[in-house]
Amino acid sequence: MAVLSPTQPTHRHGAPGARPPRRVGLSQRLGRWDVKVSPYLYISPFFLLFALTGLFPLAYTAFVSLHEWSLLGGQGEFTGLQNYAAVLAQPLFWKSLVNTFSIFVFSSVPQVILAITIAALLDQNLRAATFWRMGVLIPYVVAPVAVSMIFGRLFADDYGLINELLGFVGVDPIGWHTDRVASHVAIASMVNFRWTGYNALIFLAAMQAVPRELYEASVIDGAGRARQFFSITVPQIRATIIFVVITSTIGGLQIFDEVRMYDPKGLGGPDQDWMTTVVYLYDVAWGNQKNLGRASAVALLLFLLIIVIGMVNFLITQRIATSGPKGAKVSRRHARRVLAEARVAQASGSTAPASGATTSTPPLPPTFPPTTSTTDREDRR
Repeated sequence: MAVLSPTQPTHRHGAPGARPPRRVGLSQRLGRWDVKVSPYLYISPFFLLFALTGLFPLAYTAFVSLHEWSLLGGQGEFTGLQNYAAVLAQPLFWKSLVNTFSIFVFSSVPQVILAITIAALLDQNLRAATFWRMGVLIPYVVAPVAVSMIFGRLFADDYGLINELLGFVGVDPIGWHTDRVASHVAIASMVNFRWTGYNALIFLAAMQAVPRELYEASVIDGAGRARQFFSITVPQIRATIIFVVITSTIGGLQIFDEVRMYDPKGLGGPDQDWMTTVVYLYDVAWGNQKNLGRASAVALLLFLLIIVIGMVNFLITQRIATSGPKGAKVSRRHARRVLAEARVAQASGSTAPASGATTSTPPLPPTFPPTTSTTDREDRR
């Protein structure tokens, strides 16, 4: 039997069923503005605080760097880029920059290796895991001045504990305060002592986010712990590795406390063998020169160097972001396929390992057949 739908009435404003336009009330307009504007109001305190504590000091430093500005006399004449030219012409600036990068190399490379190793150990099933995870963070809590004073005594030239221990094994005492490379190693050890545990917790958080099904599939394929670490863990946390390397680079460019407290004078030794760029900035501003204009120029040059490293970090991160998920999807798809093959082999009673594995198949959780809903049964009828 055919059913006819009722015809729609024709209104004055045009097509059948058309309704007259309604005016938007004030409350509705306020509601729309609330939806559009309120998110920006919620995050505005951060940007206001950042403008006061970040942008304004940066802009004011750039303003000071363009003037002849002394510590006692204050603002002087406009000099343009003369302060920058004077800083770049000083050999001590380039020496401090080389010292900064040298200390960074001696600190960042062992630091990342130790941190990722400690994180891999903490990622295992350990007893009192919280205790060990908090224990690696204790050096980060210690004040940098205290760490510098302690390590300064340990690396003393005449009565230091390190030279005494080296004497027991037949090694001649090392001039930790006279040799340039040795001083860089001593200062880098302070940085490693303080920041290794902190970076290890960052690596640990990244490792715990790795899907466990990848490790289960690798166990079925017969991979050992070392193969799992280099084939699964490291590729999955490579973005975190890049992040830690870049942040340690930025921190190494701003190193000050360890160098300042390494010797009594705190200016990088008699020949400035371990003077970093920030210590050089301090000496220009409040040392012998007392020239805030040149010190501001040094600060801006260091800021530009950090910006360049940040751009490199952005490019590397973008490349990882475009190539990483594909590999992750393929790895997860392979893990699901291996687990499915193992379940099928276990269900069929086969003792042969799946996917060419050389080890026995571990027990897997039982799988249940899919249930049929009432709607599907009615459709079949």
